[in-house]
Amino acid sequence: MKKILLGILSLFSVFGAVRAAGPDAPALRESVPFTVREGLPATAAKLDAGEPVTIAYFGGSITEQNGWRIQSAELLKKLYPKAAIRSINAAIGGTGSDLGAFRLAHDVLRHKPDLVFIEFAVNDAGAKDDRVRKAVEGIVRQIRKALPDSDICFVYTVTKGNLKDYQAGRLPRPASIMEEIAEHYRLPSVNLSYEVARLEKDGKLVMSGSKEGMTRVSGDELDAKAGVPRNAEGKIVFSGDGVHPYPDTGHVLYTRMLEQAFPALLAKREQKTRILPAPMRADCWENASAFPLDAPGIRLGGRCRLLPAGDPIARPFAHRMEKLWQFDPGATIEFKFKGTKAMLYDFYGPDSAMLEITVDGKSRETRRFDGYCTYRRLSLCSLADNLPDEVHTVKIRVLPTRFDKREILFERNRADFDKNPKKYEPFRCHAGTLFLVGELVP
Repeated sequence: MKKILLGILSLFSVFGAVRAAGPDAPALRESVPFTVREGLPATAAKLDAGEPVTIAYFGGSITEQNGWRIQSAELLKKLYPKAAIRSINAAIGGTGSDLGAFRLAHDVLRHKPDLVFIEFAVNDAGAKDDRVRKAVEGIVRQIRKALPDSDICFVYTVTKGNLKDYQAGRLPRPASIMEEIAEHYRLPSVNLSYEVARLEKDGKLVMSGSKEGMTRVSGDELDAKAGVPRNAEGKIVFSGDGVHPYPDTGHVLYTRMLEQAFPALLAKREQKTRILPAPMRADCWENASAFPLDAPGIRLGGRCRLLPAGDPIARPFAHRMEKLWQFDPGATIEFKFKGTKAMLYDFYGPDSAMLEITVDGKSRETRRFDGYCTYRRLSLCSLADNLPDEVHTVKIRVLPTRFDKREILFERNRADFDKNPKKYEPFRCHAGTLFLVGELVP
């Protein structure tokens, strides 16, 4: 399934100490290959001792690809052949740190990783600075509270939209926010984009193009001295779409940046007891929580059913949602919670419908269908945000409202509708989990 990367915006180039727009905008940080800070001492100690090491790769579609995630784990296996390295693919295409803060416990923490790579800066490009700060700091604090001895490393990737920022010597806005957080918690970071930006600026790389005609120069693709495949003009073709690197070109360049950083990040250093500092923001999402829809305090009404584990709709998402419900028009989800934010973990898909969301007596409607809905993909439905930290009442109702799905699909996707209109005919909702910054009120 092709993964759609949502929320990518072009960021303008910056020079000197320029600030991005917005009242809470960060100072755009200098683009450097990597920053060590406290490094990865726990991981280094286990690797040196030949002990088992679990690495979680937490991010969006760039990390979900069979690219730098797999290549970096293989590289560490070569560097530390006595250590048994296990990797966890905790990436979901098209998602940012907001969903990350809520799915962290299920997708990462339960595996008890020794090292967590976090890659959300690209998918956070369309998010407000305030939201990025609360989500990313919430992720860091959740990891530190649950697994204080585990290491954390931020990584930054590149797209056509933010390339000029890197070439101007500055990190894009979301990565600059992550650097603020990295400094506060003394976390290392690796700029996977550094060499890509330099090669494109020097005319040795193109950000997008066809793989046709590319030839390998020589050697092992993870050997920094070996050549990466080039096209007929002698240039490296980074990706097909300007975002998702080809495994044997763009992803190899990403892995080489890690290879460059590893000696410093994994250098022997004294392991000190980590003291969790005060949060940068008191309202960060460190108390993000997740509840299945049959949790005490959640009331389901109307025509709805829990799909069996082997159901063809539920099965592809079982590793993300252990339980999935199907709601027909008129069905409802009701609950009370004390907190500031609520979201529903649901799907966009061919059969998606309109929802009515009522919070403390005020209602609005939202459509869970867009131009990409030829297939089902995980999504977040915002229910309430920036509320006072009090008790709130929420009701979600699946509306019987019908709309022209064909006209909403992007033009290239309308052929799928014309070929199989019946798969678009149902109007319903699929959801599995309630996410809260706060707690359910029974």
